[in-house]
Amino acid sequence: MASTYDEILADARREIPEITADEAEKLLAGADGHVAVDVREKEEFREGHVPGALSLPRGFLEMQVETKVADHDTPLVVYCQSGVRSMLAARQLKTMGYSSVCSMAGGYGDWKGAGHEWEKDFAFTPEQLERYSRHFLLPEVGEEGQVKLLKARVLCLGAGGLGSPAAYYLAAAGVGTIGIVDDDVVDMSNLQRQILHTNDRVGMAKTESAAITLTGLNPDINVVQHRTRLDSSNIMDILKDYDLVVDGCDNFPTRYLVNDACVMTGTPNVHGSIFQFEGQATVFHPGKGPCYRCLFPEPPPPDMAPSCQEAGVLGVLPGLVGCIQALEAMKLILGVGKPLIGRLAHIETLGMEIRLMKLRRDPACPMCGDNPTISELIDYEEFCSLAGGGEADSSADAA
Repeated sequence: MASTYDEILADARREIPEITADEAEKLLAGADGHVAVDVREKEEFREGHVPGALSLPRGFLEMQVETKVADHDTPLVVYCQSGVRSMLAARQLKTMGYSSVCSMAGGYGDWKGAGHEWEKDFAFTPEQLERYSRHFLLPEVGEEGQVKLLKARVLCLGAGGLGSPAAYYLAAAGVGTIGIVDDDVVDMSNLQRQILHTNDRVGMAKTESAAITLTGLNPDINVVQHRTRLDSSNIMDILKDYDLVVDGCDNFPTRYLVNDACVMTGTPNVHGSIFQFEGQATVFHPGKGPCYRCLFPEPPPPDMAPSCQEAGVLGVLPGLVGCIQALEAMKLILGVGKPLIGRLAHIETLGMEIRLMKLRRDPACPMCGDNPTISELIDYEEFCSLAGGGEADSSADAA
């Protein structure tokens, strides 16, 4: 037998307890772990909502609620604008097995009218709402995650083979501030793999070329150019303005310099490297895993680690590794997934073999070990020259 809307609403009110805004405020502030669920449309939620409330629009409630509230015993306070949609939503949640559900009578209107605390989220522009719409659909990102990306500050070391795809996808994702360190100019031989640059920019500073490409892709972002050779005199001053580093350097002096500076400042370092048809990526996160010196206590001899200029590189390879670096950086910013901390991803492209290897912190590491012996940045060119038996460039250019 069919039921009218009024009958459905009356049945819901008999089944679901209603509470006042004052009662809701006490429950949400209490120790029982009550969670506020806002079933209004996203546009309404953005205009203001109960602090800490989950946004689950009524039309997506059944599809999304279990991704945000996995425990069906979590006590829920459901509200809308006036208390009608929330009553029907609460009844549906009860049907889905949530054991403790109530509806806030009078909804957000009464909550705000009673003078209770409320908050308004980051105000996205209409262009941002469209640009990042696919991120908003992901429970692991959503609007809250996109705000984290827009507020993030990432320093890309090198605008070369690895830095190009990493910076490109970070810009596309909406990472708000991207710093680019590179003192080189665009060369014709770069264009086989360094996708930030174009044929008509040969001879242009790589930082300038990168800024043109990245802001052309996404005007939202701020690209900071550091056209300089990275060394012990400037790295700490540059690093202080960023949340994490994406390391696309192609030489050992700079890698050791970056590692030690990151350990000293507690800055996560998303590391990548390539050789001919092979690449690898990992995350060195101070206090949570090993550092670069745990993996390479000393630089290998030069004949064991030739540069791309000496040994060549497949053009698409840095694209693969750089994309992994961008992904790892985004996971760190969003606080989702399992970053490559203490693990190294190795890609062999000719056989398309991908291996994950465990990395362990070395208790005897002079940088991050139990009794570190390095307390200041050292002469890395001399260190690598003496250890490796040759000379090395210290620029931040990559591959």
